[in-house]
Amino acid sequence: MTNFLDDLRGRGLVHAISDDDGLATALRAGPVTGYIGFDPTAASLHVGSLLQILLLVRLQRAGHRPVAVVGGGTGLIGDPSGKAAERTMLSPEKLAENLAGIRTQLGRYLDFGGGPTGAVLVDNAEWLGRIGMLEFLRDVGKHFSVNAMVQRDSVRTRLEQREQGISYTEFSYMLLQAYDFLALHDRFGCALQLGGSDQWGNIVSGIDLIRRLRGADAFGVTTPLVTRSDGAKFGKSEQGNVWLDPALTSPYEFYQFWLNTADDDVERFGRMLTLEATAAIDEVLAAHAGDPAKRVAQRFLAESVTRFVHGDEALATAQRTTEVLFNGGDLRGLGADALAAAFRTAPGHTVPRSALGTADAALVKVLADAGLYKSRSEAKTAVTQGGASVNGVVVSELQRVLGVDDVLHGGFIVLRKGRKTWHVVRLAD
Repeated sequence: MTNFLDDLRGRGLVHAISDDDGLATALRAGPVTGYIGFDPTAASLHVGSLLQILLLVRLQRAGHRPVAVVGGGTGLIGDPSGKAAERTMLSPEKLAENLAGIRTQLGRYLDFGGGPTGAVLVDNAEWLGRIGMLEFLRDVGKHFSVNAMVQRDSVRTRLEQREQGISYTEFSYMLLQAYDFLALHDRFGCALQLGGSDQWGNIVSGIDLIRRLRGADAFGVTTPLVTRSDGAKFGKSEQGNVWLDPALTSPYEFYQFWLNTADDDVERFGRMLTLEATAAIDEVLAAHAGDPAKRVAQRFLAESVTRFVHGDEALATAQRTTEVLFNGGDLRGLGADALAAAFRTAPGHTVPRSALGTADAALVKVLADAGLYKSRSEAKTAVTQGGASVNGVVVSELQRVLGVDDVLHGGFIVLRKGRKTWHVVRLAD
């Protein structure tokens, strides 16, 4: 059992605390119930949500009770925080689909067993869907000053945009989130809300509402937003969002995302986005500093995060696939799922299956047709010099013809130019 706040500070995870001394006292006194809300904009969470998931895991491991709130109610409205334009409204059917996916994912990371630290998963539609408009305005709205609300960053930024502005719907979002905190306080004794720094205004509003209506203390902690040193948006790859659902982002692609972390980011991500002890992280960083080319820190980060999200078996498959692809090896040793994940986005072209074993499938011809080399003459030179491979195995015979035996699981053949340029030959019947 660790000191929750000390652990967050040691990892650079504290942006602001509403009442540092008061929260520290409460945490020492016994299990504190804390919550984080998850916006159901998709059926899967992505790596941008990983920090918040880990906050709840850290809270639970420190001997406190985490509450994960999926926004079935607020998801119909949309949080304007950090958004330059109003979100597209979700249909009830799409919202239900998204909620189901997120519930399943969160269940993999938190312990929902009983006892004082057993996690709780709730949908805020349970209380937001039951309160009437007049009741809400009378009992909640009267405690909010419009003058104060328009000073919130999320609102002020949008008000400054003359064309877009902000609708009353999104303007009211902070009242709904404040009411969430009150409802969780009443139901579970929740005294702590956690979130990113862009949620500070919403969190403070909830703290104030609990104080006004219940005369009780409540606390808020925000974390820095996760950013990349090059200014690019964190959580994006060339293929788009990096999802936690293995059907959307395979464990191999997930592992590769972390393996490609820049040196300028790897220390910060290692502290913020893993559960590894800080002493172990320090040791890895020292080894990395001694020889950055070995990318020891990136491997450590990729292993830790992939294991947490997908488990040991998926991590082992991702590592084996990486080893074969980048350090040489016969691709026929990989399973169909691993091959499909590894080459899902690789460039390729299609040839008739009937061409296999004929002159139309001569290697030098296919290499040129694939665009790996400018001409058959250039392809011949590459083959002679050992610069081309079929399914990871270097080929040196100029008369080599692709045949049925070259077809991998999944019905394709993989060519490679040099060490890193891959091309998939897909077969058409």
